[in-house]
Amino acid sequence: MLPFKISVLIFVRNSEGELLLIERNKDPNRGCWSPIGGKLEMITGESPYETAMREAREEAGLELTEEDLHLFCMISEKGYEGKTHWLMFLFDCLKPIQQLPPAIEEGRFAFCEESDLPGLPVPETDRDFLWPIYLKDHQGFSVLRADCFKGLPENVIVEQRMPNSGI
Repeated sequence: MLPFKISVLIFVRNSEGELLLIERNKDPNRGCWSPIGGKLEMITGESPYETAMREAREEAGLELTEEDLHLFCMISEKGYEGKTHWLMFLFDCLKPIQQLPPAIEEGRFAFCEESDLPGLPVPETDRDFLWPIYLKDHQGFSVLRADCFKGLPENVIVEQRMPNSGI
């Protein structure tokens, strides 16, 4: 029986439309660029929105409210790396960040254009699975599930998809 973990990713942009990414210092994504985010604190009963606001504050110094966030995707990954199941909540941040945050223990930050993504070292599942969802559907809402027992998400099933919610 595998444990179940819950996490959030927050896709943040500056006023020029560039994406905020962090180059992770810790495994499993050491040396890879990703959106900010982290694990839900289940012991405190933290909600996904509370997690997103906390992680944005802790990692990027960005103070957010629920109104600053648009939940655009929930993904259930079964058997990720054969170690755990994940329930991920993906948020689009509606409030642009004003400046590049300073480096933190988790890693250093940079802004990038969408066109830069193919050339950046990003986690394989992010490149093949998460970034396409964000780039296609971040204004809508989707619920997906994927079997990851054999590596990359397989048998991806769209349980719900509502394109462009009008935000």
